[in-house]
Parts: sequence; C-alpha cells; structure tokens
Amino acid sequence: MDGDTLYSIGDLARRTGLTVKAIRFYSDCGIVPPTDRSPAGYRLYGIEAVARLDLVRTLRDLGLDLPTIRKVVDREISLPEVAAAHAEALAVQIRTLRLRRAVLTAVAKRGSTPEEMDLMHKLAKLSEDERRRLIGDFLDTAFGGLDAHPEFVGIMRSMTPELPDNPEAEQVEAWVELAELSQDPDFRASVRRMAEHHVAERAHGDTTVLRRDPATMVRDQAGPALAAGIDPASPQADPVVAAVTAQYAHAFGRPDDVDLRRRLLTRLETANDPRRERYLQLLAVINGWPAPESLAPVLDWFIQALRARITG
Repeated sequence: MDGDTLYSIGDLARRTGLTVKAIRFYSDCGIVPPTDRSPAGYRLYGIEAVARLDLVRTLRDLGLDLPTIRKVVDREISLPEVAAAHAEALAVQIRTLRLRRAVLTAVAKRGSTPEEMDLMHKLAKLSEDERRRLIGDFLDTAFGGLDAHPEFVGIMRSMTPELPDNPEAEQVEAWVELAELSQDPDFRASVRRMAEHHVAERAHGDTTVLRRDPATMVRDQAGPALAAGIDPASPQADPVVAAVTAQYAHAFGRPDDVDLRRRLLTRLETANDPRRERYLQLLAVINGWPAPESLAPVLDWFIQALRARITG
C-alpha cells in the first residue's frame, strides 16, 4: 500500500491495535479526521492517520486530556512544551500521593480516630510557607524574648524542620508527628523552661566553663558508669555524682551544696523530657540528618543517683 491508499476504520483498527469504537471516537473529536468517504458514506483515512493514532495512544497512556492531544497533533503547541507541563503536573500528583500514603501509613500504625486522621491530612497538606509559620509560632513561644543572643538564633535554626520538595513517606510521616508535637501546650512549656534554664546559666555562670550544657557533662562522666552496670544508688556512684556537681558548682562559683544539687536536678529533669528527644529524632528524619544520640539512659541513671544523694 502506498501513500495514496485510503483505509477504512477496520483497516486502521488492524494496523494500530485500537478498537473501531475508539478510532470512531477520536475521529468524531476531530483528532483523526477522515480524508474522504466511500460511495456508501463510510469514512476513509490516509496513511498519516496511522501515525496520528499511534501518537494519540501514547499521549493518552501518559494521561494527557483530549483537548491537549488535539493541539499537539494539529501542531498548535509543541510536544516538548506539553511534555514539560505534564511532567510538572505529574510531579505535583506524585507529591500529593506521597502525602496521602504517609497519612494512611500513620493512621494504620497508630489506630487513629477519624478526627486524628483529618488533622494529620491537614498538616500534611500545608504549603511550605504554612509549615514555616506553624513551626515559627512554636519556636517563638519557646524562645521569644530570649533570642537576642546569637547562640539562641543557632538553636532555633537547628530546631527548624525543612521538608524536601519530594519527601520520602517516612519524612512526611515524621513531619506530621513533629507538627502535632509542636502544638502540644505542655511540650511548649517544657521547651520554654529549658530555654529559661539555659539563659539563667549563661547569665550567672562562667560561660568559659559552661560551653557544654549539663546534659553533656553528665554524658561524659556518667556514661562509663552506666556502661559498667554500676547501681546509681551504690557508693560506687559517689565519685561520678561528685565530679558532675563539682563541675557545675565551679561554673557558678558556688559551693557544691544541697541547693546547687537541687538546681541541677531540676535542670536535668526538664532536659530529660522524652518529647524533646522525640522532636530531635523526628527533626533528623525530616532534614535527612544522622540520628541524634540518645541521652535518656545516662540522664535517667544520673538523675536517680543525684536524687538518692539529695533525699538520702
């Protein structure tokens, strides 16, 4: 068959693998118009109809709508333009599907109520600006009025989640949990107390000594004792407690007495809030950072040891 040959709809169906019904539909839409008609009134098509139908089938498989396909085959718009626009639309759809998947995964894990699922879905759908405002409100509640010192600017930055444009499901799930946690009034109050303790220490202590916070002091001194299986209430723990409290007392230029130890106990109990550690774990997942070191075991050990020596 040469280029002057005309084909019936049945011929086109056999050559393209499309159904007669589909070809008639595309013909009625003006996407593949007939070249001529037979004496009996049947539609006839030229060889270019085969190429058009192959292109139409490919574009339909890619999800393009019929008006756009017609513009492409009629050369009203270029295929690269359509491909670029459609790729962007698909990227948006993929992000939406990832968000939905993350919400459904979280619901399945938690056994959430319909109200909780609705909240998670709303949190997951927030725009980047809305996410920043939500976390900004949390950080302002925690550090507002205390952030004049450059050190607090760095702390606030280090506590800010940055959800990627194309997040993995676990990052979205972590974001939803972190957003919920940041709205917990009791957790906000706990973070505020930690910030105020930090300010008080910097205001009244020797900052050259307090370059490490008390939790870090405890980790360095009590970590080996915990690893060695020493009972926090035993006499073997005495030197560990004494080393930390002496370092803390030196920072403030105060005697290592009961009042100072009570102050340190309050500070460590506040810092040992499991929600704080969970926030930092979620933050690492969202931002793609290494998982943070857990200080909970060593803080638990030292808090028991210190409390025993205050009340004992």
